[in-house]
Amino acid sequence: MSFLSGHAGGSSAIWFLLVLLLRCCLTEKSDGALTVVENGGGGEEATVDDDDDDDDDGDLEVVQPTEQWQTLKPGQAVPAGSHVRLNLQTGQREVRLGEEQLKYWTQEHREEETKTSFSPDELKRAMKKIKEDLNPGAHQDSVGSRYRPLDELKRDMAQLDLLMETDVQIMKRLLEQLNSSDTSPEQRLNILLELEYLVHQVDNAQTLCSMGGLQLILEGLNSSDSRLQESSAFVLGSALSSNPAVQVRAVEKGALQTLLTSLATAPKLGIKKKVLFAMASLLRHFPYAQRHFLSHGGLQVLSELFRTDGSGILRTRVVTMLYDMISEKELMLQAGLDQVQDPAHEERLRQYSEVSLQGKLLEEGWCRLVPTLLQSTEHDCREKALRALLAMAPVCLDQYRSDGSLLGSLLSLRLQYQEMVRSENILGEETSYFTEIVELIEALQRKMK
Repeated sequence: MSFLSGHAGGSSAIWFLLVLLLRCCLTEKSDGALTVVENGGGGEEATVDDDDDDDDDGDLEVVQPTEQWQTLKPGQAVPAGSHVRLNLQTGQREVRLGEEQLKYWTQEHREEETKTSFSPDELKRAMKKIKEDLNPGAHQDSVGSRYRPLDELKRDMAQLDLLMETDVQIMKRLLEQLNSSDTSPEQRLNILLELEYLVHQVDNAQTLCSMGGLQLILEGLNSSDSRLQESSAFVLGSALSSNPAVQVRAVEKGALQTLLTSLATAPKLGIKKKVLFAMASLLRHFPYAQRHFLSHGGLQVLSELFRTDGSGILRTRVVTMLYDMISEKELMLQAGLDQVQDPAHEERLRQYSEVSLQGKLLEEGWCRLVPTLLQSTEHDCREKALRALLAMAPVCLDQYRSDGSLLGSLLSLRLQYQEMVRSENILGEETSYFTEIVELIEALQRKMK
């Protein structure tokens, strides 16, 4: 088998003429001539042009060469750099990748092949799109026509019986269901879960109170179902958090007495944790409620809870709540020294002055109870105990100094945490947390000297 071959776009004129001459000798009528045309990318394409000019309106089909020889049909074109030859035995033109293309054309590139044939209709649509992009006004009109008027959408939604509820509407519906005698315990649990999510927003919590929802939540604390007790306490605590208006309404509704009763009688740890959370949220930055808490035996309830807590979880939470109450009063008194005369601030100072928390802590034996937390193996528990001991130091120093167990614990913990700091310094790790605990221990030891 004999072949004549060359490179499309890169062969000499002599070889090109020789190919045409041989093709004419083999057939009476030429199927097409191989020509070279400029492409859009700056290169050339070898094409086979038929004698019939009618094909000018048809598709321009570009054959993508491969490593293997493949036959070219009339009206087909090949990319620049392709290797084209004339098979003298069959009289057919054949094409494959050129040498440079073979180096570049991998299987990955073949998978990225795109459409190489464009019809006149496709070209017309592309030109129309270009004109639309060049005419912003017309484009905006076309975009606007894609969207339906709001009134029309509302009518359609009404026909589909769809309703967009606001938070207020949702809470109203939930409270009606919660107050219904037909609602099952499982449904009540789901309602309380939804309410807990909503009342994190200050406005929603206040709206809940105005709708009478606070009373329903407090009634849930007295439920015989422990699950409803726990969920109700969780909702109440979330609604009270950083919300003075709700704190006032809760005290007016008797929430303090209800929480103390639940805390003293709740049978399960999970309920006590949530009730303690609600109690802490009610007392935080609210000296009026703190005073009533002390006068209604709140410290005695916490003391009993502290002594009977075998897990240690509630102990840490109780001590943290007491520390917060002590520290917020001290911060308020310190701020009052530099505060400009303000009637509201003066009233808060007066209310805090009526809260004798530290004196009550001494009377109720907390100067002996809190040091027992240092026996815990949890770093967080020890840290909170040390902070509470420092806050209680003004009224508890005499008992601290006579407590041999406390003295021994402080000495042992100081050596332990100093060794931790040294070890982490050697390893190049962060030591600020353990260093802070060492500083707390040293500060307490200095006060006890």
